Amino acid sequence: MSRRLIAGLVAAGASGIAVFLLWPLFTVLEIVDSQSDRIPFCTRVRPGEEVVLSFVHSVNLRPVYDTLRVEADHLVIAKSRFDTFGAGMPEASTQDGTLSVAEDGWLEWTLNRPTPEITVRVGRVADHTVNYKGRDIHLSELAEPGSALTLRARKSGWLDLMKNRCIP
Repeated sequence: MSRRLIAGLVAAGASGIAVFLLWPLFTVLEIVDSQSDRIPFCTRVRPGEEVVLSFVHSVNLRPVYDTLRVEADHLVIAKSRFDTFGAGMPEASTQDGTLSVAEDGWLEWTLNRPTPEITVRVGRVADHTVNYKGRDIHLSELAEPGSALTLRARKSGWLDLMKNRCIP
């Protein structure tokens, strides 16, 4: 075999491996430190799956549960559940969303609003928590109170999954 042929095969093999490692095959949900771009949490998700961002409302000190649907490259704020009205909480149906009373008596604000990402300031009292497949991720364990963390969905390849230590 000529050296040129061997070099070509090695280059083709290296290119194939690079494409395999870098090609965005998977959707991941990341929680990113907005200041440093550090990714303290990453997990593989499937488009259409839902995660719940819960927190304690800062004024009425009651729980709020925001359901987020993951799409391939963005999130959709599907609905918000809360048991009492408070500052900043919807009080009636509008063109932005529909307010209804669920069977359990909780209020549900359904909006289905796409968004590229959601940034949350980690609260001392709010106890911001992301629940995915029964696992609770307390944002206060990922960053100091007052820090901004961003939830986002994006396409990722094998190399990113390994580098960011995504949970399968």
